[in-house]
Amino acid sequence: MNTVSVSLCRVSASVDDLPLPVYATKGSAGMDVHAAVEGELTIAPGAVALVPTGVAIALPAGYECQVRSRSGLAAKNAVFCLNAPGTIDSDYRGEIKVILANMGAEPFTIRRGDRIAQLVVARYETVSWNVVEELDQTSRGAGGFGSTGLGASPAVSA
Repeated sequence: MNTVSVSLCRVSASVDDLPLPVYATKGSAGMDVHAAVEGELTIAPGAVALVPTGVAIALPAGYECQVRSRSGLAAKNAVFCLNAPGTIDSDYRGEIKVILANMGAEPFTIRRGDRIAQLVVARYETVSWNVVEELDQTSRGAGGFGSTGLGASPAVSA
């Protein structure tokens, strides 16, 4: 397992009481990130809120930080990250904020320090486009958006 060093700072002394992003278990891919709200923030059904975390990071070039929903919030409360995964680029230095949407039937209240999302740091590649007149053909071709149906997956030989 590789470890990458990432610089992190708290955006102000007012968030010193909040935990830093942390892995919940040894096998976790994502680190839980906490709400840096003052008191409580209630998200009405169908509403969206931008929730501060109190931290900013400096990723090395070639890395991104993905902001993802917590499965428990989504399954139990229908609250999830609206643009998941959101991307924090390596040149962004502002506070990480989480876009949370409440698709449930009841208001959802976030309290200071609640775990509201996961952060996954991932390596990525940059692309240089090679413009061609046509693409090589595959058995799938341009089929998409349900072209393989709903039943069992077709067998694919190696």
